[in-house]
Amino acid sequence: MHSRARHGLLATQSGRRSQRNVNQMSETTIHSFTTSQVPTTETRIFVSRGGRGAPLLLLHGFPETQVMWRHVAPHLADRFSVVCADLRGYGNSGCPPSDADHAAYSKRAMASDMVEVMDSLGFRRFCVAGHDRGARVAYRLALDHPDRIDRIAVLDAMPLETVWQRADARFALSFWPWSLLAQPTPFAERVLMASATAIVEHALSEWGSPSNVFPADVRAAYEAPLRDPEHARAICEEYRAAADIDRVHEQADLAGGRRITCPLLVLWSTRGALGSWYETEGGPLGLWRGWSTDVHGQGFDAGHFFPEEMPGPTADALDRFFAGSEARAS
Repeated sequence: MHSRARHGLLATQSGRRSQRNVNQMSETTIHSFTTSQVPTTETRIFVSRGGRGAPLLLLHGFPETQVMWRHVAPHLADRFSVVCADLRGYGNSGCPPSDADHAAYSKRAMASDMVEVMDSLGFRRFCVAGHDRGARVAYRLALDHPDRIDRIAVLDAMPLETVWQRADARFALSFWPWSLLAQPTPFAERVLMASATAIVEHALSEWGSPSNVFPADVRAAYEAPLRDPEHARAICEEYRAAADIDRVHEQADLAGGRRITCPLLVLWSTRGALGSWYETEGGPLGLWRGWSTDVHGQGFDAGHFFPEEMPGPTADALDRFFAGSEARAS
């Protein structure tokens, strides 16, 4: 991957003064990708954009930001108009206020942000790939906005309700952010801010990826939002939503028979929970078939952060799948 695009995706602190103006999109060119602050109804979303062709939105997980796509995005930009976004509350995106129901940080609200972002960039219909937390925004897009989504890919993630229904001691010990960061304020925020370095290091050591997957500049980009009071509040609100209102939405989907109707690609770490926990139920593909009518996928012999650990194979799998997209560049 050439370094110019990589620097564009790493320059998450660039142009911070212009980011203060949320009433209009401010754009600054960084090599072959451009970064923008895109205003939405409730907040502002920081994006990097590059390439040309059919539109493809990439969404990150925890504790990452859009920087996670630094090696994958340049590869995909050869064929697609790639948009990498920081979810609300993460990275350099805004942190809107929330209420007791945590609805402001539901995956439904986050999905609505992305519809507005892609509209602002001129893309009516698009594809989306998400890792971890971003995967849950991706499938919410497909459920809530089926007329906008052509294909989706979910990377090392299962539907929230599917996971919560099967929660056990392994879940409590391995997926500790789900319960720890969902604790009431201000306890969860204090833990997150005080332990940013330890959290990132633990995620690497316990979730199967080698430490060199996050070099120093990447670690800095991931740790900085965790130490910031507003971002810490927002991230914890997102986890509280995942333990509460997101489950309500997914229970309603299941009760109403709502399914993902576009093609769905499932990629997962064979070294992690998805590689072994659900074997009796058909593994990740078997469980996702309870939510989707058209499921494809494969496992990767890597850890949870395989898009950063194995960017080439990850990009190749996404490239092949999204090549069948009917979406077109504006």
